Amino acid sequence: MNDSKKINLIFYFQKIICLVAVILFFVKLITWHITSSVSIFSDAMESLINIISGFIGLCSLYISSIPKDKNHPYGHGKIEFISTAIEGILISIIGISIFINTLIRIKWNMHEIFLSRLDYGIFLMSFTGIINYLLGFLACKIGHKNEALILIASGKHLQIDTYSTFGIVVGLVLLNITKCVWIDPVISIIFSSLILYTGFKLLRKATAGIMDESDKKLLRKLSFYLNKNRDIYWIDFHHLKIIKYGSALHIDCHLTVPWFFNIKEANQEIKKLNQLTKNEFGFKVELSVHIDACSNNHCIFCLNHSCKERKNLFKKKIFWTLDKTSYYNNNTKL
Repeated sequence: MNDSKKINLIFYFQKIICLVAVILFFVKLITWHITSSVSIFSDAMESLINIISGFIGLCSLYISSIPKDKNHPYGHGKIEFISTAIEGILISIIGISIFINTLIRIKWNMHEIFLSRLDYGIFLMSFTGIINYLLGFLACKIGHKNEALILIASGKHLQIDTYSTFGIVVGLVLLNITKCVWIDPVISIIFSSLILYTGFKLLRKATAGIMDESDKKLLRKLSFYLNKNRDIYWIDFHHLKIIKYGSALHIDCHLTVPWFFNIKEANQEIKKLNQLTKNEFGFKVELSVHIDACSNNHCIFCLNHSCKERKNLFKKKIFWTLDKTSYYNNNTKL
């Protein structure tokens, strides 16, 4: 599938997420109106977050798909982290408001709470939970396949929403059996706290992306893959850095090659490395390689056993782990 088809598929699915979020929001509002349950109201407010984040995600997808230009030489992919930050702030605000409103209701109106038609509430909330989970599962699957961070975030958020919905359903079942009205606001407080935690995690993730924090999982994956497919002329590999711009990756690294290589030969090794990274991470990879010349100290782990310039005997193969390829590790030691 080419890039244009991938983008169209991601856009189409994000639109579906927005449409379903609107429908489920009104279903939950109707359910809240029927039952007067504050826990259902808190879940409805979380669905409002789904609507807002869905449309923010749609705008972000459009902006991130805009080609590079003079003012944005790395593209527009960073908008995904900004949209994630906005979503995190909105989630936190709604979580706080639900928490405060529930406490107010407990303090002033607890004696006036009258819950009704809980059987309808259990059925409708279960229905919305199933729809959300299936949609979230598909969103994550398509997002991982097409390296769409926004779609993955939307999918995970929908799945988290499902867990909270089924938690509320369990509470409603207990409430229906025991008739204890205290269960309802307690559930609301628990899930408003979960909403706040979700908002915090999204803000943490967005901050990490905007500040170009190291993605150790991605660095380990690249180190392992290059180590597995290394060429005999790639003597050492270090100063590895990866910056994410949406689904695009900008990779910086140092590659040590034989000192007697001319520019053309060294450039050939860069092409091999570039092709290897694209095979693993797709074609949205920009590779910037600094070539270093080997020294006598490198002979002890150089895999080119036929080298006529070898000054020291080979001792053992060095595996390029994250510790050895990291930007902060200047030298590979035996």
